[in-house]
Amino acid sequence: MNRIIAALLAMTGMLGATPRFLTIYVQNQPFRVEIADTPQKQARGLMFRRCLKSDYGMLFVFSEEEMRSFWMKNTLVALDMIFLNSEKQVVGLQESVPPCTADPCPGYGSGRPARYVLEVAGGTVKKLKLQIGDKIFIPID
Repeated sequence: MNRIIAALLAMTGMLGATPRFLTIYVQNQPFRVEIADTPQKQARGLMFRRCLKSDYGMLFVFSEEEMRSFWMKNTLVALDMIFLNSEKQVVGLQESVPPCTADPCPGYGSGRPARYVLEVAGGTVKKLKLQIGDKIFIPID
């Protein structure tokens, strides 16, 4: 591994971190999601991933509902961002958000307070006809 990359990963707490996964259901479709439940994992998100399977995603887990804003810095694939409240009900959607190619990167907000943010491949929201108010089955408290 390149020494610079290893040093950066060590500084962000990502070196040696084993990802945790969970299966969730969006409109009865299973998704294998990586859990981002620490500041380090949340800061890294899906950065530098060259592809994203259609049944894969990342679930950001926060301790409280708050207004959320995400950006696409160093993210190489278009994403749908699904913002969920504590009851796992959709409160905001950002669809097919493009990768950021120049600084400053724009932010994409939840519109309403959210406790969870699910990132999936761009186009998933449209394909599954997901709407504000829909519930997502996430087997965590």
